[in-house]
Amino acid sequence: MSQAAAEALEPFRHYLLVLAKLHLDARLRGKLDPADLVQQTLLRAYPTLNQLRTREPAVVAAWLRRILARTLADTARHYDADKRAVDLERSLSADLDKSASGLADWVAADQTSPSERAERNEELLRLADALAGLPDAQREVVVLKHLQGKTLAEIATTTERTIPAVVGLLRRGLEKLRENMNHETHETHEKKPRD
Repeated sequence: MSQAAAEALEPFRHYLLVLAKLHLDARLRGKLDPADLVQQTLLRAYPTLNQLRTREPAVVAAWLRRILARTLADTARHYDADKRAVDLERSLSADLDKSASGLADWVAADQTSPSERAERNEELLRLADALAGLPDAQREVVVLKHLQGKTLAEIATTTERTIPAVVGLLRRGLEKLRENMNHETHETHEKKPRD
């Protein structure tokens, strides 16, 4: 693995981690660490990075989502040999794309110029980093509500919590997310060279 490949893919680690935590089969959550699945995904990606026509963040993110879907499907197949891995991979890939679309929609509206797209892609990765920094329970409810569009009642059922508990986690999660995003924005502006 070359240093250049590692540097090109490393910014996507938290983005993939958020998606892996969201889409890891509930039956496997006690057996597997999503960070390990992300590492496997990146290791699968390194050898073929040079085959990408462009390294635009949106293209790299879509490519990595497909590799993550294969990794998740392979892992599920390993733990449950009776399932059809091809159908599972297609389903996971569609779910990952939907979640990624939710992330992108959450970041920005209609930005069309190359500089606006680049800024949006940078913001998407910052959001993923900030989400990864949330405690698990807060991240789960924020993702379910704002990326998957679930109702409070659906989230309560999914997480086996009461609606008031979900509301509290959601409020604290969004506050922490804003704090993480503001902190990162402040650090980014401090690192930029001044004219």
